Amino acid sequence: MSSTGYIHSTESFGSVDGPGIRFLIFMQGCQMRCRYCHNPDTWRLGSDTCGTPTTVDELLNKAERYRSYWGPDGGITVSGGEALLQIDFLIQLFEEAHRRGINTCLDTSAQPFTHQEPFFAKFERLMQATDLVLLDIKHIDSERHRWLTGHGNEPILDCARYLSDIEKPVWIRHVLVPGITTDEAQLTQLRRFIDTLTNVQRVEVLPYHTLGTFKWDNLGIAYTLKDTQPPTAEQTARAREILGAK
Repeated sequence: MSSTGYIHSTESFGSVDGPGIRFLIFMQGCQMRCRYCHNPDTWRLGSDTCGTPTTVDELLNKAERYRSYWGPDGGITVSGGEALLQIDFLIQLFEEAHRRGINTCLDTSAQPFTHQEPFFAKFERLMQATDLVLLDIKHIDSERHRWLTGHGNEPILDCARYLSDIEKPVWIRHVLVPGITTDEAQLTQLRRFIDTLTNVQRVEVLPYHTLGTFKWDNLGIAYTLKDTQPPTAEQTARAREILGAK
């Protein structure tokens, strides 16, 4: 197992990525290429210049400086990038967090998920130390999902079913992009899938925004949604109604 993780950044006071106030850890590395990604600088992994090497104790010692702000529901949330690409480190981080009495939340798109070994045994162990999963479902149609992210959604839906089987608490997150994920028929299809799950505590609709486009420019990557505007209040309200979102 690796004792060092590659970290893109941290935030000390997160209020929307899980319950309570949370210390946010953004891991380096992601295989998906979401057209609206606001952190394309987290994509690369495997180079000495990609992320800051950090130990479990360094991260948790830093996080615990802010513990007095967390209240009874707060803790740490690990996001990305895609944290599951560094699953060995993540297991160590969450197990040590639990030893310290820290609530753990994983924000993931679950694209690396598989029932194949050795990943699956590691994922089972990780879930034993995970209190909540924030699961991003980008699109319910696999071909549209592939166009949007570069990958089909089969591993993601498979992960959602597994999390339901083990009754792991989940918040479903769905980014609302006009013309791409606002179609009511597809939103209804997504709602039907969510309704098959027994563990969903909350559904969140996240309106598309353009706050990260400058990063694409800085990296010299063409941003293909530059003419796409954020959803209207009416579109957002309708999506929340269909999905039963809070």
